[in-house]
Amino acid sequence: MPTSKAQQKATNKWIAKSYDRVNLTVPKGRKDEIKAHAERRGESVNAFINRAIDEAIEREA
Repeated sequence: MPTSKAQQKATNKWIAKSYDRVNLTVPKGRKDEIKAHAERRGESVNAFINRAIDEAIEREA
């Protein structure tokens, strides 16, 4: 079921209030590698990157 413009606007407002955005730049071809790895683990690219960051922070703390 498609969302209404009002619902999408409300969702975007909530996301803007609740999350920070980070622009990630990777070498050509790396994006496909990251996406394939995430899919093999049953994750989205976003979930994979967040998990990798969390694990690195915990390991290096």
